[in-house]
Amino acid sequence: MKQMYAWYDRAVALASNCMMQNLTLLFTRIVLAGVFWRSGRTKVDEGSWFSISESTHFLFQEEYKNVPLPSYLAAVMATVSEHLFPILLLFGLFTRLSALALLGMTLVIQIFVYPEAWWQVHSLWAALALVLIVRGGGSVALDAPLMRRRTA
Repeated sequence: MKQMYAWYDRAVALASNCMMQNLTLLFTRIVLAGVFWRSGRTKVDEGSWFSISESTHFLFQEEYKNVPLPSYLAAVMATVSEHLFPILLLFGLFTRLSALALLGMTLVIQIFVYPEAWWQVHSLWAALALVLIVRGGGSVALDAPLMRRRTA
């Protein structure tokens, strides 16, 4: 039995070492960024970098009409956010702010657009964002050298 505890203790030590935590935070940033980036790319005209499509404007006028913003403004804000914050997350720049913005988007989607999707999808997005808000981007992020420079 002691051998099993020793094995377990070694596994816990490996999983909780600094490098593993930083790689996990990197992976969390990539996954959350990927979710929102892919959604953002569906909102622009194919072949363009950032021309918001007519179908996106229609979607915000019809399917997302419960969002308490003018549909044009909501479409632009969502499209910009789904491009900007994932890029920042990938680089680990302003990680906590970016994750907070994406958590806000998740809550707007949950409350006003797809309230039935909490357990299937939105709870997972919220969990990823909350990890990044609480822990930051880790040492494999541009936030880390900026923070060291700021505190020096």
